[in-house]
Amino acid sequence: MLTRTTGPAIRVADDDAAIAACYDTMVHLRPHLSRQHFVARIRRQMAEGYRLAALHHRGEVVAVAGFRLVTMLYSGRQLYVDDLVTQPAYRSEGHGAILLAWLRDHAYREGCAELHLDSGLQREAAHRFYQRQGLIVVGYHFTVAV
Repeated sequence: MLTRTTGPAIRVADDDAAIAACYDTMVHLRPHLSRQHFVARIRRQMAEGYRLAALHHRGEVVAVAGFRLVTMLYSGRQLYVDDLVTQPAYRSEGHGAILLAWLRDHAYREGCAELHLDSGLQREAAHRFYQRQGLIVVGYHFTVAV
């Protein structure tokens, strides 16, 4: 099991090579993405405030988190997690917990009152993980095609 003081390093991917290195992990959560368009897609989202944090372990990106800092009327300033995924071969080794702790610390440093994320109903294992990390279910997320 990893601890926050050993092993992995977390870096915000801010150049094309660092962004591209996140694709093999992100595709496990977002399989519709193509390698060919990944960097351009991330760059478009970055123009809207999206950031991509990568947890590196033994020279490999094993977990990634896409997030943004936003201000909402109902909660004030918050860090919203768009994407959070660990490579399947590295799950249950503590990488996700380390990355989520980093996100919480980053939110605190940025003056956020809360960290928020949505998760698909089918992702029951992820829900158990989030609850073990202290996140609570506070509502429903609704969507409709336009």
